[in-house]
Amino acid sequence: MPSQLASGVALAMIAVIVWGAQFPIAKSAFAFVDPYHVSAIRYVLGTLLLVPVVAALQGPNSLRYYGRLWPASLLGLIGMTGSPLLVFAGLSLTGPEHTAIIISLQPSMTAIADWLVRGRRPTRFTLACIVTAFVGVVLVVTRGGAATSPGREEWLGDILVLAGALCWVAYTMGTELFRGWSTLKLTVLTLIPGSIGLVLATAALVPLGVATVPTGSAMQMVSGQLAFLAVVGVAASFICWNAGSRRIGALNAMLLLNLIPVVTFTIGFLQGRRFVLSELVGAAMVIGALGANNLYLRRTARAAAARAAAIGDNRPRPA
Repeated sequence: MPSQLASGVALAMIAVIVWGAQFPIAKSAFAFVDPYHVSAIRYVLGTLLLVPVVAALQGPNSLRYYGRLWPASLLGLIGMTGSPLLVFAGLSLTGPEHTAIIISLQPSMTAIADWLVRGRRPTRFTLACIVTAFVGVVLVVTRGGAATSPGREEWLGDILVLAGALCWVAYTMGTELFRGWSTLKLTVLTLIPGSIGLVLATAALVPLGVATVPTGSAMQMVSGQLAFLAVVGVAASFICWNAGSRRIGALNAMLLLNLIPVVTFTIGFLQGRRFVLSELVGAAMVIGALGANNLYLRRTARAAAARAAAIGDNRPRPA
């Protein structure tokens, strides 16, 4: 139905815009509160908001692990502790645009990891798109060797963001072990141990001098950013994304995810950030390659469904 398609696209786009905006918003908060405390506060608040939502939508039993507490906790520590901790630590050292571009590579990294771990080789077209996207990332990160090439701190930030993206790839692949759990249930039941892990990790970094307990005035300065990152960036965006994906399908939703860097670059431009040509070309290569591969996967899926339907129609029927 057209109305279902339109509402699905709108819901998914809300999540995409939020996720694209969260990097510059989080970056602005780091001037007052370190990225570790921002991550911990954001995920704890988001989890507290999502738990009653899941219980209301899917019943109290949806919050039970049914003997799978430890594997779900391990998955949560990888995806909901390691990934945000590393991404936000890297974001504090590099630019929001670099972060968004590197994060956008996660589907390509997942395809490569799936090939290496499970032997599912991507098609030649997908591999060509992956190579193109990686070349685009190199252009963005290095700025094509321009005079304003990144310094050592920015390089470290990019590496940390990449490590966080790899943690999310491992999380994504691990979700296959939880077939039968809804996306929302899996999200919340991994968010709970992940949030606990973030709190413990941040607490451990304080005596090491890496993290600093924020003052009341500092928290007041970033209250707006924290509210956005927790309420909108975690709770509301997950709900919108799940609802939108169900209405338009996973492949269509993944196509919209390619717009996250566009949102981040647009916000950077509006804030007065000016990009060198290689950054814009590289970003276009990444977005174009990922979008082309998504369209290719959609066409392949439709062709496979048509073949399956044709085979079913041609099977001999009992007399």
